[in-house]
Amino acid sequence: MSSASFNRPGAIDLSQLAARARQQTPPQGAAGGRAPAGGARGASGPNAAGGGYVLEVTDATFEADTIRRSTQYPVVVEFYSPRAGASGEQLSATLAALAAEADGRFLLTRLNVDGSQIPQMLGVQAVPTVIGMIGGQLAPLFQGSVPREQASAYIDQLLQAAVANGVVGRAEPVGGAAAPDEQDEPAVDPRFAAADEALERGDFAAAEAEFDKLLAADPGDAEAKAGKAQAGLLGRTVDADPAAVLAAASEPGAGVDAQLAAADVEMVQGQAEAAFARLVGLVRTSAGDDRERIRLRLLELFETLGNADPRVAKGRRDLMTALF
Repeated sequence: MSSASFNRPGAIDLSQLAARARQQTPPQGAAGGRAPAGGARGASGPNAAGGGYVLEVTDATFEADTIRRSTQYPVVVEFYSPRAGASGEQLSATLAALAAEADGRFLLTRLNVDGSQIPQMLGVQAVPTVIGMIGGQLAPLFQGSVPREQASAYIDQLLQAAVANGVVGRAEPVGGAAAPDEQDEPAVDPRFAAADEALERGDFAAAEAEFDKLLAADPGDAEAKAGKAQAGLLGRTVDADPAAVLAAASEPGAGVDAQLAAADVEMVQGQAEAAFARLVGLVRTSAGDDRERIRLRLLELFETLGNADPRVAKGRRDLMTALF
């Protein structure tokens, strides 16, 4: 991951999750490893339909082919399994047709969940699941097989959100465009070199310390604030089991720690509104030290997205109402 791929302020840096998945997934084709993704689909598989706008990805290529590409144009990700049978195949064909009709307005990428670490890290609980990605941020779309009209409506909403967020590029047919690494990237700010090196190593505590140094020199540095908050969030969630964390928080009598952990998971999954609502609700029912812990965590989560994000503006208003 280059320094420029760590967005400040903005999205959670999902490339860190992708990197961890690469470390945990056996090389494809190795003894004891899984078969190449999509290999069981034969001629009707993910690459057979949809013209040049359908791309099969793996844990090893997810960052480059999905996360990085989404900074240029919207990406729709289909988490599939050959075990889903005919209904899964029908959805694949529908999505491929929509990708072809869109003619580059979005790229469809597909990940076989069998043996992959990424679905668990993103909290995918059903197959098929379809998500959108804009600028590295998750935008959950739907689970299960849905009619063409419904799938098209979800994708239209994603494209509208992309325009609103300034992600207006068009995908080139797969194979005809330079890989993201080969394209010009924004100039890297040398101030963040040490922090980004720590992030690449997965040493989130060291990254936070580097951002603290920047903030000591300039307490108003918004990018450093966002970077520190994102590094902290990644450090708290990189080893988490999202399903288990959310289940624990839903248990009767779940404590503050469980709710804070659940909000972290929701943020990483792209559900910022849910995370903010969870903690604002907790502020309303808490007091003393617990209330202050929740308030501070909520402010930290706001920093991961930046004040320009409308979800943060609403979250701050809701927090003020809860406090006063």
